[in-house]
Amino acid sequence: MPRLLIAGCGYLGQAVGDLFAAVNWEVEGWTLSAESANQLRFSSGRSVDISNLDQVRAAAGDFDAVVHAASTRGGAPDSYRRVYLKGLGNLLECFSNSKTVFVSSTSVYAQAAGEWVTEESAADPTTETGKILREAEDLAVAKNAIVLRLGGIFGPGRSALLKKFLSGDATIDPANDRFMNEIHRDDAATAIQLLLTSGESGGQVYNVVDNEPILLSEGYRWLAARLNRPLPPVGRSTSKRKRGDSNKRVSNAKLKASGWTPRYPNFAAGMEESVLPSFAGEIT
Repeated sequence: MPRLLIAGCGYLGQAVGDLFAAVNWEVEGWTLSAESANQLRFSSGRSVDISNLDQVRAAAGDFDAVVHAASTRGGAPDSYRRVYLKGLGNLLECFSNSKTVFVSSTSVYAQAAGEWVTEESAADPTTETGKILREAEDLAVAKNAIVLRLGGIFGPGRSALLKKFLSGDATIDPANDRFMNEIHRDDAATAIQLLLTSGESGGQVYNVVDNEPILLSEGYRWLAARLNRPLPPVGRSTSKRKRGDSNKRVSNAKLKASGWTPRYPNFAAGMEESVLPSFAGEIT
């Protein structure tokens, strides 16, 4: 039975583990807290601080594949260094013979004119956290791991855009409209599964987004029409963007060429088929 280690079993990591378990992989999940580890649905769960090399070494075993899906949940630069850079380095050192995926972010692209970007485009983030992610990506590629640059993750029970719309905190800002590059959680999970089980070589970078970037204003207009609610007010947005002030359209052509097809190809499909039903109690 092939074995998978998932370091970081949050919203995405749980979905990845479920996919592999369904095809008879033995899945072990690592979380920072013992309580979270005990709640995992996998073959086994452990509380391991991946930034602590001694703990990683003590928990290490034989795994065919390793996924670094740990998150700082929007933390400060020190947290980024600990989780993404140090944590990834420890995993790569202790599992050098395992096929490894590092989950990164499209926030490493700083393009701001709405242009299309591919994996060959410049990835020169301006934020300190973005620069740390790029350093971790370079480490992963140098060690023959696969880097996945994910767009904003949404899915059942999770949509930052919908929550802002429902709470009344949304604003349409024509002067600063921007493209959203999103990915449904389940489509991100299938991308990870495909790249770990196919013949795709390591040391590669892939963008993981849906087929159709959408302007933020268009997302709000779709929600207003679909839910029969007023549009958000037009004005200057004062909210700080966690992913920086970039504005670009991210291409998924390379990932699709590897054989991946998203179940939710665009914002409307993901919202209609998956997200809105999970928020039924809040939108009725």
